[in-house]
Amino acid sequence: MYFDVNKVVYIQIIAMIEYVKGELTELTPALATVEAAGVGYGLSISLNTYSAIQGKREVKLYVYESIREDAYQLFGFVNKKEREMFELLISVSGVGANTARMILSSLSVSELCHAISTGNERIIKGIKGIGLKTAQRLIVDLRDKIVALGITDEIPVGGLTEAPVNSQVKDEAVGALTMLGFAPAPSQKVVVAILREQPDAPVETVVKLALKQIK
Repeated sequence: MYFDVNKVVYIQIIAMIEYVKGELTELTPALATVEAAGVGYGLSISLNTYSAIQGKREVKLYVYESIREDAYQLFGFVNKKEREMFELLISVSGVGANTARMILSSLSVSELCHAISTGNERIIKGIKGIGLKTAQRLIVDLRDKIVALGITDEIPVGGLTEAPVNSQVKDEAVGALTMLGFAPAPSQKVVVAILREQPDAPVETVVKLALKQIK
């Protein structure tokens, strides 16, 4: 009996990360660092996830692993519905992982689903980096899929209707940030999150805090 090393079959076992649960050690509007079992996981996040986990010590983020020849990146989501929406977005031709994250930072899952299901090109086209053709492609490709997966039932993450905020301060702060060159939708997400934590904060304070978070 002999053993032919040229005929050895290697079996590769790929273990996918479903979620990361642990201490939130660092947080910015674009990145969350979660320490679990002594390992710090850096996860790229949307502004919706940022708003949902801001102020928390322990978090659980569902993970999507973006694996390419030249890069390995983890994306974190506050719930499975947001991750499912992310996976649908990147299935559309011309939409990469970072573009999908930008979309989910500009609109909540419910808002995006409503725009897609009603064929609202204007709202989708208003997102930074999304042109008319891409907006139309998103609507055509995903309209039936979001219904089949039940994503349309998702309650907005950190939705703007959860708690009222001072609309005058909000509008002035968003207007100031827009004049400074920041996109209106992401600016509004951050401003609303700040006003929920500090309802009586004046415009100047809100703008200063927002600049620290969105730059």
